Amino acid sequence: MLLRSGLWFVVLTAQTIGSVPILIGDDFSCGSQDHTVGFRSGKPFQATGPEPGDLADAFTVLTLEGEFSFQPGSLPGPLILHAFTNKSGFLECLWSSEESLRSLARDLPDRTQVLFLSLDESAPSDVLWMREQAHRAAAGSNKEVLSRLHFSPVPVFALGNWIPMLIYSWGCKAHNCGLSQVVFRSNGWSLPLIVKRLDARYDWLSTRWSQSSYQLTDAGDGCGPSPSVLGAVAWVSEGSCSFFTKVENMARSNASGVLVYASPGNPIRDMNCVDDECDATLNIPAAMVHLEPSVTQALRSGQKVFVSFQNTPSPNFFFGIDHRGALAETGWFLYPTFSFLNWQAQWFDFAADLWIRLQTPAEVVPVFDKVQMQGKNGAVATVLMPPGLGEFNTLELDAALSCPEKRDASCAHWDHTVQLFVCCDPLGPFCNMELGRWITAFRRGIGHWLTDVSPLLPLLDGDKCTLTMKTVPWAMPWIVSLNLRFSIGNQTAVGNDTRYDAEELRPFSVMSLYSGGTFDKDYNSRYKPIVFSVPPSTKKVELYAVITAHGSDDNNCGEFCVTSHNFLFNNAFNNSLVFDSAGTSLGCTALVKEGAVPNEHGTWLYGRGGWCDGLQVNPWRTDITNQLDTDGSKSNNVLYFGLFDGHDPNPSRDPGYIIMSSFLIFYK
Repeated sequence: MLLRSGLWFVVLTAQTIGSVPILIGDDFSCGSQDHTVGFRSGKPFQATGPEPGDLADAFTVLTLEGEFSFQPGSLPGPLILHAFTNKSGFLECLWSSEESLRSLARDLPDRTQVLFLSLDESAPSDVLWMREQAHRAAAGSNKEVLSRLHFSPVPVFALGNWIPMLIYSWGCKAHNCGLSQVVFRSNGWSLPLIVKRLDARYDWLSTRWSQSSYQLTDAGDGCGPSPSVLGAVAWVSEGSCSFFTKVENMARSNASGVLVYASPGNPIRDMNCVDDECDATLNIPAAMVHLEPSVTQALRSGQKVFVSFQNTPSPNFFFGIDHRGALAETGWFLYPTFSFLNWQAQWFDFAADLWIRLQTPAEVVPVFDKVQMQGKNGAVATVLMPPGLGEFNTLELDAALSCPEKRDASCAHWDHTVQLFVCCDPLGPFCNMELGRWITAFRRGIGHWLTDVSPLLPLLDGDKCTLTMKTVPWAMPWIVSLNLRFSIGNQTAVGNDTRYDAEELRPFSVMSLYSGGTFDKDYNSRYKPIVFSVPPSTKKVELYAVITAHGSDDNNCGEFCVTSHNFLFNNAFNNSLVFDSAGTSLGCTALVKEGAVPNEHGTWLYGRGGWCDGLQVNPWRTDITNQLDTDGSKSNNVLYFGLFDGHDPNPSRDPGYIIMSSFLIFYK
């Protein structure tokens, strides 16, 4: 497999791999320089085709093993399609990285199939190399996965079905697709040299390449300072020291950027920080490319070489078909690893299991059916409660967030808190209490969750209730759907009937406790002990709280710092909720199986203070019956306090804040 940049002229000839006749191309590269072909009027060709959510048509493609056929409903799980091109440095690294390949072999969900394609004339050799890489990664670990990986030697443009139309009409220039390129120019050349590049990781380089043209200066291996690179882009070799050290040295030498070229025969690699290096921020851009002899020769001869940077749209490299046969986008691959493919597959499995859960019997009260939520008022609806409301002991929120259009590109930027408030008695004590909370995904519109809020059933203290769902008023619009699902106990299907556990306790009374606030040195001084008695006939008392930490002070609190939230009962029993995954590099990826939307834009992977982008906020529930005096004639007390690193918060700037709803729930 030749890992090269640029476009080639090819002559197609008939050959055979195994028993499959195919067309392959002989490389008739014109000279030693590679060139790109421009788009008419500066715009790529835009084709119309199927959209996300549409049902996929059946298809059959030739593979190295014979053929692969898709019929809607024929597969036990989802199908993900990946189209490779040798013109992408990102994809080259994806298929060359040992970590990436191990992830594919080890972590691909059991029900997921993957079809690998190539966009190029070199498809036969591309997929042979890809299969070899996958087989090598699976050897000795998980050979079973190989039966679910399918490689087609037919170029995408020759498939003769609907797949090319989709791949081209879903084209993009984001992290997981598009062609990132470096353009080299010199007065001695008749044409520019255009090659693929892979930019260094976003988590330690905060600066992107500008549209400017820079002079290129040879800086050797970059392992020491180089005053000659002042204002230029440094041309440095791979090896001898870490990528971080090279970029740090060039930054200290006031270079405008760094181009690291791979050693001959080596692939483009993922330039990222390691361990403590990640605590530093470098303020110049960097990227990796292949060694270009013409560039090196020009620099050695004293000829001036100039570089600029461009991003060319491409066909889409990934799309999915879910369990029900619907087409789906797969989001951003923020860096080159098959983990992002696995996370999307995990979400497909979650969505399929959720759909099954939603088929269980329940009294369903529709609230919002694809209603726009935006502005100060959000989405508002008044609905009738079901007859016999007091007989139910289970309340679940079936909520979904989608975008104004079918594509993720129409989704709101950034992540925001979404809260659901309920008011059934405008004059009662529970009007406009929070019933549920979610966090929006960052530019992805597939969120769907089922949240058990059964302890809050007593808040629905009227025959008619008004529900308000909203986020910050300046956020871009979301399309919300919401159903209330009422049921009784643990449901068991017996023949055509549904039976319930009649011994299940029911919440009959709610007592509001504490709310949050600014997480500063005065945070805990605002809270005083609350004295209460347990109502007669109570059989169980539960602490119920929904808590999330936001903002970023000098300790990264509250979003990315570890905080604890403590409820002390009767001066003796402390119940502590600790956000110990906050700030971890992959904390939220572990929750994709529970509904966290994967492959969002931005830093969705990092653990947060009690929340993740694109996920429901699950209530924290703790049985405290044994911590209380349940004799109604005697009093109990509770005190809340929040801590950072075991102490009261004391930020020196920009304090974060805590959003909290907390209750005592009484059951009988």
